[in-house]
Amino acid sequence: MKYVHQTSEVSVVRCALFAMARGLFSWVWLRKPIYIQARFSYLHMKYLFFSWLAVFVGSWVVYVEYSSYSELCRGHECKNSICDKYRKGVIDGSACRSLCEKDTLYLGKCLSAKPNNQVRSDSDPSSTVYSGGWGDLEGVIKCQMEEVPHYNLGAEMEHRKEASPFNKPTKGTSVEKFKEMVLSHLKTKVGEQANLPDLVSLVFSVADYNKDGLISLPEARSMWALLQLNEFLLAIVLQDREHTPRLLGFCGDMYVMEKVPYAPLYGISLPWVVELWIPAGVRRSMDQWFTPSWPRKAKISIGLLELVEDVFHGTFGSFLMCDVSADGFGYNDRHDLKVMDTRHIVPEATFQKAMRERRCDTEEDCLYGADCRTSCDLTKHRCTPEVTQPNLAKACGALKDYLLNGAPSDIQEELEKQLYACIALKGSAEQMEMEHSLILNNLKSLLWKKISHTKDS
Repeated sequence: MKYVHQTSEVSVVRCALFAMARGLFSWVWLRKPIYIQARFSYLHMKYLFFSWLAVFVGSWVVYVEYSSYSELCRGHECKNSICDKYRKGVIDGSACRSLCEKDTLYLGKCLSAKPNNQVRSDSDPSSTVYSGGWGDLEGVIKCQMEEVPHYNLGAEMEHRKEASPFNKPTKGTSVEKFKEMVLSHLKTKVGEQANLPDLVSLVFSVADYNKDGLISLPEARSMWALLQLNEFLLAIVLQDREHTPRLLGFCGDMYVMEKVPYAPLYGISLPWVVELWIPAGVRRSMDQWFTPSWPRKAKISIGLLELVEDVFHGTFGSFLMCDVSADGFGYNDRHDLKVMDTRHIVPEATFQKAMRERRCDTEEDCLYGADCRTSCDLTKHRCTPEVTQPNLAKACGALKDYLLNGAPSDIQEELEKQLYACIALKGSAEQMEMEHSLILNNLKSLLWKKISHTKDS
């Protein structure tokens, strides 16, 4: 009996333990789907959140791109405005009939699809850039889209724009009076010099597009509006130089320039959203992957050095290069350098006048563009007129990585030495004209000597 009783107790304990284990197992079994469900719900919410975020950011980017495009890229408005003035006899020019009557000049793709690509500087009013075609020629068309004044640095650098860009000269102005207007304007822009009459003659030869020896009032109004633009003035001053795209024609203050086939000077153009996420060091390395062979890079670099010579004490005055970056330059099939963006190549006389009038509290207040810096005279709280770094030093800074990457080993050390000596140049070029010329000629000689025997030269 005792044995049977003990056996019964053991059975009861076993049953109790089994029931507890079964209950615990059942609880775990029931809890597992709840845990999985909670985890699934969390992942689902996370997925929904990031999907919503992606849609929001994408929509915002599309909106910004579209609104910028709608605001800046108004090719039909540009054409309608210009052609309306042409038909009314307000303006005239070599491109007017092709644009407004024959339809052989057309505005193609808008190249100003982002605000930072809009061609506007402190010295020139806002303009929109289009690719285009004129018969068999490919060109770049620049159209001024604003009719209101700008009073930031633009008010210092240029008195542009008036209520209407075509209100001068007025009806009844004689050719001699217009010549005086142009002479006075150019004197303000490029300074007093012996060659000013020659520059006036050059301007008149461009204005007289039909070569009849006469300047009509519409032609004069178009030319006066265009002369307010630094870029157009530089196109006239350097029109016979191989490093400036040719001026193909104009109508009012719209003008057509020769297209540069390859741009920028090096690197690749990426969407601005992608640019935000690429570190500066990686971006510089990427730029060097997409460049021509070294002999061709050397020839392009010689072109930039020759451009520095052209704008420094040129035939019609000195100019300052205030943004020497790869985006401002390109090259053609023969690897000749071409200036893409001359907005920041400004007449030295105009620059100095503006700087003398500019108030400053720190050195940063005396900066124009990206590269033209003067010092701040704290006793007068005015910027000094002389730049602290000449054009050549800025050009060498832009070429350093471009030239040293892949340079032949036998000239690598000498090339690096000369480039750093060039970058170290300080003060205005006038103050160190001999040293400036020596470094420039040495660099050109070193590069030419290395590539003169190659087919790339």
